[in-house]
Amino acid sequence: MINYLKDPQGAFLALILLFFCLNSSISYAQDIPEWITKSNQYTGKLLDVIAKNNPESAARLGVDGFDDKISDLSEGFNERALVDLDGVNQYFKAQLASTEDDLIKQDLLILIESTANEIEEIQLTEANLLPYYNATSRIYNGIRGLLEDRIPAERRQAALVRLKKYVGSEKGYVPLTNLAREEMQREWNKNRNRIAPYKEEVERDLKTSEEYIKEIEVLFKKYEIKGFEKDYKKLVSQLESYQDYIRDEVLPNTRTDFKLPLAIYSYNLKEYGVDMPIEELQRRAMVAFKELQTQLQVLGKIIAEKNNYPSDDYRDVLRSMKKEQLDSANILTVYRQQIKEIEAIIKDQQILTLPDREMTIRLASPAESAAAPAPFMSPPRLIGNTGEYGEFVLPLKATGGSDGTSLKIDDFTHLSASWPLTAHEGRPGHELQFTAMVERGVSQARVIFAANSVNIEGWALYSEEIILPFLPIEGQFMTLWSRLVRSGRAFLDPGLNLGTITPEDARYILSQEIVLSEALVRSELERYQFRAPGQATSYFNGYLRLMELRAETELILGEKFDQLAFHDFVLGQGLLPPKLIKKAVLEEFIPAYK
Repeated sequence: MINYLKDPQGAFLALILLFFCLNSSISYAQDIPEWITKSNQYTGKLLDVIAKNNPESAARLGVDGFDDKISDLSEGFNERALVDLDGVNQYFKAQLASTEDDLIKQDLLILIESTANEIEEIQLTEANLLPYYNATSRIYNGIRGLLEDRIPAERRQAALVRLKKYVGSEKGYVPLTNLAREEMQREWNKNRNRIAPYKEEVERDLKTSEEYIKEIEVLFKKYEIKGFEKDYKKLVSQLESYQDYIRDEVLPNTRTDFKLPLAIYSYNLKEYGVDMPIEELQRRAMVAFKELQTQLQVLGKIIAEKNNYPSDDYRDVLRSMKKEQLDSANILTVYRQQIKEIEAIIKDQQILTLPDREMTIRLASPAESAAAPAPFMSPPRLIGNTGEYGEFVLPLKATGGSDGTSLKIDDFTHLSASWPLTAHEGRPGHELQFTAMVERGVSQARVIFAANSVNIEGWALYSEEIILPFLPIEGQFMTLWSRLVRSGRAFLDPGLNLGTITPEDARYILSQEIVLSEALVRSELERYQFRAPGQATSYFNGYLRLMELRAETELILGEKFDQLAFHDFVLGQGLLPPKLIKKAVLEEFIPAYK
């Protein structure tokens, strides 16, 4: 589960979940069952804790009244958060003991587990890691969360209030950069047994800070927020001074070994939802990797002959296909056409129920590319939604690595790659998964606090699989390649972090066997090493669990199996982890059909 009480910078899953708020006209759930109303009242208690300790995250989630609030990094903020979390955890346990409704009990168990995880993460971090804050990213995220097309104009004005509070212009506020520096100095002097931040992470943050600073000014001008100039100038000066402190005092004392303490990495796997022993996941991923290479070789020969490519090795076929790059001026037009074609497949094959509205796609800004140098889906607000929808966001560059360079991403900008990527990020993948929750009505506990990367990314990779049989051969080839990437992640990430694979070997597999661009090779290694260690295993894990559940359901129901009903039911469960979705399918879906 995401720790909403800390800065979500850099974590890919946090970026997926924490960009919210749009206006549109989707039909969303009107009649809320009584049990959901009661469950949401309990969830509100935890949201109050989040709002108190990290109001920026609460506002992104859709909690009203916190647009002009900012987090407090003054001394003892973690201790205050622990007290609040323990109090609400004890409250949930007391309510569980007196609750008879099974659905509410399940949600209370979700909330209890989530608060316990939050407590464990804070304690593990304080015991093992010296604090490090990317103040530029943190402030950018706070401003960006309010300055988007999707945010109503009246709410955007709060961005100026946040800016003033970040720089200390508001009475009673100290510049955030001062608080972050003081916290780091205090903790670094207190306990040297904890490990310092990773050198490449700090270097990358220093290189990408310029993109964040530039875009803050661009956003204020774009949305015509008057009177920001004086405080923005103050912000630039403060951030420059803070970067000098990081460069002079922190960077020389960083660690060169990216590996985290085992307790932290193991916690990460649990947080992302990995529900099988990591050794088993690695073995299954390596077997799948070899099988996928064989399948790619079969299709590669056919594609090479069809297009007169000089080599039929799947690696060379992929390189030849990537040479046929789409014009950046019309790439969105191509992707929008692919969306329509995939929607036609979904309807014709009765795969699942589609919403009655168009999907949205846009290109990423430079700062978004710096934060998440890979395609992602920006979902709708999940609390108080009044008709919002999500966006499929496509970066064209990997901005600002630790060496300061920006590299072109050519892996998704050729026609064949648009098939699996559209299915994954759009429909029937991420976009549809979040839309279904908004439209059908799911308890907040199941949408927010049960969410994990295994569920979210597993559904998206599974979505590629159920579309594959109906694609042209080039689309099938790229769908297999997409799964090759995810199976590779499932053994490379733990291999690197447990020391059984070297960075050089990982780079070779990514560049030569998977044939990623240098931009994505760098992005992948950063993901495994410091942006989100452990998260990359979640795609393959979630895919396996859904494939296993579907196979079991089909065998039990036989000719009564209805894939449309099955998929709609799974989507209707919200973001529950695989074990709870399986329980619902076995106890509710199968008996209803059998």
